[in-house]
Amino acid sequence: MPDSITVIVKLFAAYQEAYGLPELTLELPHGTTVAQIRDRLLAEHPELEQWRDLTRFGINLQFVEPETVVQDGDEVVLIPPVSGG
Repeated sequence: MPDSITVIVKLFAAYQEAYGLPELTLELPHGTTVAQIRDRLLAEHPELEQWRDLTRFGINLQFVEPETVVQDGDEVVLIPPVSGG
């Protein structure tokens, strides 16, 4: 069994603006949660810190709780609040 998994993280709104990309491919240790993925992105782009407690999480088009563990091949979405409406 490999030591790590690979997930695709789809970026929206503020996250996409910070990275200048629509998605990231991340290699992560087994047992990583979606909240840990968010924290990693915030560490790389501290300007996103304001969205920490407002971001919603999805895995494979299903909304999930922050402590949900990702699996190899998952597609993760981080959804900050969207202005307007």
